[in-house]
Amino acid sequence: MWQLSFTFIRTNGYKPIIMPEITKNQLKHIRLLRQKKYRQQYGEFVVEGEKNVDELINSNLKINHLFATNDWENSQQFAEAISLSNKELTQISNLSTPNKVIAIAKIPEFDFDLKELNKGLTLVLDKINDPGNLGTIIRSADWFGVKHIICSPDSVDCYNPKVVQSTKGSIANVQIHYLDLNEILTKTDVPIYGAAMEGKKITKDFSFANPSILLMGSESHGISTELENLLNHKITIPKQGKAESLNVAIATSILLHHFNS
Repeated sequence: MWQLSFTFIRTNGYKPIIMPEITKNQLKHIRLLRQKKYRQQYGEFVVEGEKNVDELINSNLKINHLFATNDWENSQQFAEAISLSNKELTQISNLSTPNKVIAIAKIPEFDFDLKELNKGLTLVLDKINDPGNLGTIIRSADWFGVKHIICSPDSVDCYNPKVVQSTKGSIANVQIHYLDLNEILTKTDVPIYGAAMEGKKITKDFSFANPSILLMGSESHGISTELENLLNHKITIPKQGKAESLNVAIATSILLHHFNS
């Protein structure tokens, strides 16, 4: 078994580094992390591409392993970077166009304190199943300064490779929790806003309470009935065109903007 005893050290570019080559076991390990059960078993997830890995390096998350082609511009800055060929990168990448570097990061362990609900806006997600939507929501939350996202246990795994890629590095900047939403929402007096087609229209003179909770439902079914009964305010984005509905990630971004305006 490949031993995960990696120490990540910057070399500050003082001397050339000859990078060790990736092994078959390491290639296999990276492929396994595409599956949730192995991410949970090893407590690791994969981050791909220069932009995403740069964000990861500058975050508080722990990097266990780093793999890069020789043309990655930062390859000489890290003593433990492991070399792989473009062919090997293509074999293990989850991207249609692989991009020079792959990192394996430790999945962080966050303990959620209910007191955090009293700080600004907390985003709560009920059964968000599409990886691209969750990734975009995480990215928007990061943009608008949301520190915590609480997902229902049946939402897509935030460390799914497609989710991680869609966050464009923001996975490293937002704390994401998987908790029983009914239990959390019944333990707080913070106003709960929920997106619903029949809700009050968000207009220029509308303002969210601060602090508040924004609850967004699944792409196909909306907020579950159990949670809908806990809402203090049902809200909706005014429709002007003919589209039947808004993508949940787009709707979330609009509402986050409105909270901050």
